[in-house]
Amino acid sequence: MTGYAAIVLAGGAARRMGGVDKPARAVGGRPMLHRVLAAVADADQRIVVGSSGPLPRGVRTTREEPPGGGPVAATAAGLALLDPGTTTVALLAADLPLLTTAAVAELRRALAACHSRDDPPPALDAAAAGPEAAAAGPEDAPAAAWRETLDGRSAALACYVDGDGRRQQLCAVWRLPVLRAALDRLAATRGGSLDGAPVRGLLAGLAVREVSWSGSGPPPWFDCDTDEDVRRAEEWTR
Repeated sequence: MTGYAAIVLAGGAARRMGGVDKPARAVGGRPMLHRVLAAVADADQRIVVGSSGPLPRGVRTTREEPPGGGPVAATAAGLALLDPGTTTVALLAADLPLLTTAAVAELRRALAACHSRDDPPPALDAAAAGPEAAAAGPEDAPAAAWRETLDGRSAALACYVDGDGRRQQLCAVWRLPVLRAALDRLAATRGGSLDGAPVRGLLAGLAVREVSWSGSGPPPWFDCDTDEDVRRAEEWTR
């Protein structure tokens, strides 16, 4: 057991695709949801929140409350199934067909490299990323730049940012205790309900380790909201 789990959010109305079951749409011959699950195949637990259809063995499913309550409500539903020994959790959208195990591992290394407030600032190189990175070969070397916001604070999560600096909040790895506290805090500001709460509300006041992808492959955070996005993802997988 590594203490690492993954929650994949497969809800949403997919209005820009005419209301289809978006996670079930194939990219490179495989449903997008299954491609995301493959990227976290090394997690101790994999949980899908939302409609899913047939799933790989061992993957658990649940639904948010209320149904259609949005990604924050879905996150809370997924956390309710986690084992007590979980320490970090990948929080991922189900429409990330280009996500890879290496890309998720990069987020995990970036978060692990963060130090407490009293420690010296972490070096932003492979040597500082821990034994997993040190043992990797050249092909596994980090293909990203790391930047921690809110200097002097230990990061609560690591997430990818795009070329314009926008955080990809559903392509992230969190410290579980902080995520639970963020959910509780956000619910308290909304009368106890997470229905329709924005994901950015979870990040309020938290330090974030931002990871900018600079690899030769496609951006792992690329999400498919439209038919054109699916066509682009298909081209990248050829």
